[in-house]
Amino acid sequence: METTPAKTFNTTGPCVPCEHYMLPVLPRLPLVDDMIAGKFYFVIHAPRQSGKTTFLHELVNNINSKGLYYSFCCSLEINDRIKDINSAIDNIITSINLALAESPVSALNQKAFLYDNLPGMDNPSFKIRLILNRLSVDLDKELIVFFDEADCLSAEDQLIVFLRQIRNGYNNRSISKFSKFPRSLALVGMRDIRDYLTQVRPDEQSKGVASPFNIKKKALTLANFTEIEIGALYRQHTLATGQIFEDAAVASTWYWSEGQPWLVNALADVVVTERLNKDYSVTITKDHIDEAAEILIQRRDAHIDSLLTRLTEPRVIKVMDAVFSGSLSSADNLDDRRYCLDLGLVTERENGTLWPANQIYKEVMSRVISDQIQRIFNLQIERKNWSDGKVLFVSELLNEFQQFFRHDSDSFPKQYENLAAYDYDEAIFSFMLLAYLQFAFNGSARVVRQFAEGRGAVDIAVLYQGREYLIEVKIKKNTSLPKSLKQIDGYLDKTNESEGWLVIVDKDPKKSWNKKIYWKTQEYNGKTIHVIGC
Repeated sequence: METTPAKTFNTTGPCVPCEHYMLPVLPRLPLVDDMIAGKFYFVIHAPRQSGKTTFLHELVNNINSKGLYYSFCCSLEINDRIKDINSAIDNIITSINLALAESPVSALNQKAFLYDNLPGMDNPSFKIRLILNRLSVDLDKELIVFFDEADCLSAEDQLIVFLRQIRNGYNNRSISKFSKFPRSLALVGMRDIRDYLTQVRPDEQSKGVASPFNIKKKALTLANFTEIEIGALYRQHTLATGQIFEDAAVASTWYWSEGQPWLVNALADVVVTERLNKDYSVTITKDHIDEAAEILIQRRDAHIDSLLTRLTEPRVIKVMDAVFSGSLSSADNLDDRRYCLDLGLVTERENGTLWPANQIYKEVMSRVISDQIQRIFNLQIERKNWSDGKVLFVSELLNEFQQFFRHDSDSFPKQYENLAAYDYDEAIFSFMLLAYLQFAFNGSARVVRQFAEGRGAVDIAVLYQGREYLIEVKIKKNTSLPKSLKQIDGYLDKTNESEGWLVIVDKDPKKSWNKKIYWKTQEYNGKTIHVIGC
């Protein structure tokens, strides 16, 4: 007889210890204790669905349970899209009062709505400072405050007014017992406060000593789960139900998610709840996790969809165009790089290059853009058969694409200027080729976009009947032919294949198509490599 677990894998909202499988959250950010001990003001930032709110709930409970300080967490989410400064500040005061009213700590609970009629509370430039000052004066222990969803302070006026009051309270907190202010205060959201500043005040003057932003001691970020931690989380389910996750299943979860907490939980939930219908007698294998990953990629749940909306932002396009095209070093705007890192779209390798944050995001982002183009191919290009059932006719297909690119590459994007894909100037060719291959094979072969780390290249692998057909795409200005041949030779060695295709795109508008279009087949270390000019 199967048992019903008391807990589940959570994919909606903060984790609740008695309801959800969860790892200890406080070790994910050990430096918080140092910040509080030093009486610092700081920032906690991490991408969406990475466990920030769960962490804050546990942290506040932990602080209050130790009895040294009082603490509460106040959400600023209510100010999302609010532009009026008076309404925004009133919302913050209401949120503070509600956080106090809902606190299980009686000393905090008794202070809710107590200071609404203080002199000066009718002025939005003083309200926040006044209420935090009076709380700090009246409480018998020092106060620690966390403002969650700080990203919602998006309008310039409300952000500046809010931070100036925090800064003034911070600067005067040691003058006398009547000017006390919270011991520590943290702004919590997706981005570091530097990015808020860049967004609302790009001028350098606002970054100086006189700005309200200089109170920040340090920006902390939540780390993803490690592969070991994924195994520990999944073992909680095993202990509750007897259902085993094979080691290969844990490794596959790590491969697809790179430890992103929502994805780790979502992959397990899809397998356990949807695919196996809570049949705990079935051992969970790598194939189960791989199938769940494909489901998440195709389904694009709200969490993933929210990331995709960012792909049309100009500052995201600058960075992601470099990542998509393989020109990783060209993503050199530090503020834009940091913005994409904070959003969770990319991760930074040890060598400083940017990379899609995980395999699921990579697949979704590549598909959502190439699918736009593929839908146009469906309307304009005659479908043919590019296989005899045993092998794919890749050379013939690429020859046809080469001719298509020659005749239609200039006019094609101009007809569809509303497509987000065409904002990616460097990457557009690889998206067109990817979409063309997906259209041509129509599901009979699996087309996989890969990123050749540190090589300035984009690889497309077509998987069919146990073979891997590798197509490497390079932009001519970034290309050394001998180096490119050596790279593709190494990849063919790794995959035990003897034939590969190297596509070199020449974007020089002054060069004639007769010089851009060519096909050269050569032997290289016993392998056949087709060099294709476009």
